[in-house]
Amino acid sequence: MDQLATSIRSALREAADPTRAPGMQAYMKSAMPFLGVRVPDVRRITRALAKSQPPADLDSLEASVLELWDNATHREERYAAAELTRLKLAKGQLSLIPLHEHMAVTGAWWDHVDEIAHHIADLHDAHPTETAHDVRRWSTSDDMWLRRLSIISQLGRRDRVDTELLTEVIEPNMSDTEFFIRKAIGWALREYAKVNADWVRTFVAEHEDQLSGLSKREALKHVG
Repeated sequence: MDQLATSIRSALREAADPTRAPGMQAYMKSAMPFLGVRVPDVRRITRALAKSQPPADLDSLEASVLELWDNATHREERYAAAELTRLKLAKGQLSLIPLHEHMAVTGAWWDHVDEIAHHIADLHDAHPTETAHDVRRWSTSDDMWLRRLSIISQLGRRDRVDTELLTEVIEPNMSDTEFFIRKAIGWALREYAKVNADWVRTFVAEHEDQLSGLSKREALKHVG
């Protein structure tokens, strides 16, 4: 049994609040139950234990993540697994792409996928060519959550956004009727508009007939 994962699991149960758990589950529309531990507390617990029981190497870290993620009985265990991928040891590690993909597909909900997007943004900086290849592949996947991940994978990159890549991952998804895809397109464009509003205006104008109303409204929300 993975010792770090076991310690985190035990600590989460000690911090559980059964009175809070049903409301958290209802809010997240989660089939998996909650323990009732707030996300900031999950992060604090996970960080403290990772500091006192540091993974020996990247393989050990990945093993702890998978133990918590794949064998989770409560959603906070998956939040803890995601927090482990925030450790310095994991930042910008291209070898973790399959792990991020696995978590996106099996997590299959916006809270997990949106968290993973931060790591893909780091990978765009550390390994732009290789990461762009994977993101393009995800943009046409049968899995909706991988497509969402591809679209929002450059959030936070500001003036480092690769607009050619952003276009490539949005265009195959513009006709999708799924709310989470339409929202993702609008979100990615809205964030980039804070840096380059003219580019976003032009993109929306050139794709006027293909973009959904939701995507267009979100994209132009703060554009004068």
